[in-house]
Formats: sequence, structure tokens, C-alpha cells
Amino acid sequence: MPKQKRADAAPEKSPFLPGRPISLKVLGDYLDLSPATISLVLNNAPGVRSIPQETRDRVLAAAKKFDYRPSFYARAMRRKQSFSIGVLVPELSDGYSVLVMNGIEEVLIEEGYFYLTASHRRKADLIEEYPRLLMDRSVEGFIAIDTALQHPLPLPVVAVAGHRHIEGVTNILLDHKRAAELALRHLYQLGHRQIAFMRGQTFSSDSDDRWKSLMAVTKELGLQVHPELVVRLEMNLSSPELGYPVAGQLLAQKKPFTALISFNDIAAIGVIRAFRDHNIRVPEDVSIVGFDDIQGAAYHNPSLTTIRQPLHNMGTTSARILLERLRGKKDYQEQISIVPELIIRESTIPPNPKRMARHS
Repeated sequence: MPKQKRADAAPEKSPFLPGRPISLKVLGDYLDLSPATISLVLNNAPGVRSIPQETRDRVLAAAKKFDYRPSFYARAMRRKQSFSIGVLVPELSDGYSVLVMNGIEEVLIEEGYFYLTASHRRKADLIEEYPRLLMDRSVEGFIAIDTALQHPLPLPVVAVAGHRHIEGVTNILLDHKRAAELALRHLYQLGHRQIAFMRGQTFSSDSDDRWKSLMAVTKELGLQVHPELVVRLEMNLSSPELGYPVAGQLLAQKKPFTALISFNDIAAIGVIRAFRDHNIRVPEDVSIVGFDDIQGAAYHNPSLTTIRQPLHNMGTTSARILLERLRGKKDYQEQISIVPELIIRESTIPPNPKRMARHS
């Protein structure tokens, strides 16, 4: 009497055809199982525990053997979800954006989401075009980092350092007034009165708010702001070269100063190098306060006193808010304020009166 074939035994015939992806139906015929059963196993769906472990093992082994990959687009159509997020950034080499993205990635991986990143280099046409391209790839929403959006998008958006009130956009902003108070009061308490200021580039989202906040606090402290001691960043760089030329411009004014508030840490590192090339020491001759607290700030020589933006936390917050909105939360905040922190290191000390006389 011939041996009876088990109901769930796999046929001997291989369904694999070189150069062609295997379908769920063909895999089901090979295993003598329904496509629904295979789908439950491969997606680890809630009902999978009702399927015998031996059958689950056979499905997983066959999927691995024939390199079966579920159709992403088919699954997205069925669930009406792609589990994908679009992230817009100025550039990927920028320390600011990288730290924010680390936080975004942490949350999205934990929640089973994938993200597609588009670096627009602050070009207006790319800022306009990339959201459309990402929507063509079925992203469910956007996180925009230091990106000057001009109008609403048809999907939920969370903007890190977003300063424009746009319908459908949740802005996550640092409290720049508090940041200005921390930086200026620190220098004021050390005894600095002749303070130079570095403004950010016109295209940077934070430039105007940070400058207005600094000017408001100088008035509160009774500090005079001399036009000769104000310089502006111009170049679109993410290296210390950004701050090197503006330091030369500042020194060329021949106006004495004992401290400088830099727009960011990267520029501050470039300024320190430029000062050193002019035989000006930091902090012995000039104190410097940075901004951001990038990863290298604590390890520079001298280590940077800086205003810490909790960039990783801003990333995790942006991702969580976007996912809440995608899951139907209606009462989300239009703006969330993030509190900065003053990190005191080696680049700030009380002023040196001899330096004022020597370089005046």
C-alpha cells in the first residue's frame, strides 16, 4: 500500500524560475498551503499562533530558500499604509541635521517605519520638487529639518526649526529668547561688556529669531551693540571654514572686544583657528560662546562653551508627533518649544584688560 502523503507536506517540484520573483500563490502551491496562511506567517500577524509551529517553520524555510519577498506596494495598497516617512534636510554632512536624524531614526525603527531622505541644498526648486517625488513613493508624512517650506503639503508635516505658520505643519522650535539670555548673561556675569556678534546666513531658518532674541537681551542688560562688532556668515558650508573669513573681517575693524557669540559651533571652531593665526588666544584674549553643542564641541581645544540644543530629543519628538498625527490624533500642538541649556567649558573666562589695550 503506498505511503499516504501528509496534507501539509511540500511537493517535490521547485517553483523557482531563474530571473523571476516567486509569487505568494506559487509559494502556496509549493507548500500545499493557502496564500492566507503563508501571509499570516510571513507578516507575523495576530492569528499566526493558531498555525502549528511545524507549518510556520516550513513557510519560513521555503521563503528563505526561494528568496520570497512580499510586494511592498501590494501590502501598502491592502493596508492603505506604506510605513514610510519622507525627511527633508539641507545636507547630510551637517552635524545639526545628523543629530536630529539620529533621534528620528531611533523612533521610526522602534515603530517599524522606514524613511526616505532628500537633501535639497537649500535650492528652492528642490524644496518644491522633492516632496512630490517622495509622495510618488507613497510616504505617509514629512519631517522637514531646517527647511524653508513655502506652502501647505497634502500630508502631515513636522518641521524642526520651522518658523513659518503653515496649515498642517507642526513646528518644533528652540526657545531662542532663553538661549540668548543664557549666552549673554554668562558673558555679562564674567565681566564682558564689549561683545562681538556673529549672525547666521540669510537662508538659515533660525537666523532671524536668534538675532532678534540676542538684541532683546542686550537691551535688557544695557549692553551696547556696535555695528563694527557684528559680522554675518555668508557661505553655505558645514565645516569650520565657515567661520574663518568672518573672523578676519571682525579683526579688520580694529574695534576692541573681549568676547564673541558665534552663530554655531562649526563657525566658532573656524573663528578660533583664525584668531590663533592672528596671535589671539581663546579664551585668554577673547572668550567665545558657540551654539548647538555638536559632538566635537567638548573635544575641541579649547573645549567650547556653548548653548546646547537637544538635537537628538528634537528628532525623537518630531518623529513621535508625526506618528501620532498619522494615527489620527487631531488635537496636536501647532508649535512646540524646546528648552536650551548653557554648557560651560574652557572657551570662556573673565576678560583680559591687557588684550583690549594690545589690539585696540
